[in-house]
Amino acid sequence: QVRLVESGGGLVQAGGSLRLSCVTSASTLVLNNINAMAWYRQAPGKQRELVASITRGGSTNYSESVKGRFTISRDNAKNTVYLQMSSLKPGDTAVYYCKATLPLYVYWGQGTQVTVSS
Repeated sequence: QVRLVESGGGLVQAGGSLRLSCVTSASTLVLNNINAMAWYRQAPGKQRELVASITRGGSTNYSESVKGRFTISRDNAKNTVYLQMSSLKPGDTAVYYCKATLPLYVYWGQGTQVTVSS
C-alpha cells in the first residue's frame, strides 16, 4: 500500500511563495519501484492538469504556465517531494495533488488547497 500526504498549502497574496511537500509512505520495495513523482492541480470547474514531474533519474518537466516560477525537487532520505512555488498568481489557485507512478499503478494524495489572492 502507498500513502501520499501533501501539506504546505494555504492562502497567499499574489507575488508570494509557498512550498508544498508530499511524503510517501510505503515499503522499501514499493519505494524503489516508483518511476516518477508529480504534482497536479485542479481548479474549480477545470480538469486536473500536470504542474511538474520528476523521474527516478532526476529529470524534471514543467507545464508552460509554471515554468520559471515553480521548482520540483525531492529528498530521497525523507521520501518527500517538494514543489517550491514563487511569483504566485491568482490563476495558480487550485487544489494541488501529489502522484506516484509505479510500473502497474498510480497513487494520489488527498490534495492541499492553494489560494492566491489578488
